[in-house]
Amino acid sequence: MSIGKALIWIGIFLIAVGLIFIIIEKFIHPGRLPGDIVYEKDNFKFYFPLGTSILISLILTALLNLIIIFFSRK
Repeated sequence: MSIGKALIWIGIFLIAVGLIFIIIEKFIHPGRLPGDIVYEKDNFKFYFPLGTSILISLILTALLNLIIIFFSRK
């Protein structure tokens, strides 16, 4: 595969991931999911989006598996 084709496929992949994130934001509100850790005290705020990270990981794993299945069929 040439570099040009690889860059086109990477671009298509990034567009697909971006569209998925746009759709997810409309329905799920990432950053405010159960499991996200927020600690506030006086002038300090600690935020760790654990639930959001797990959801993104599951979605990207499913997407990459679909891509692998698609390209392994020859």
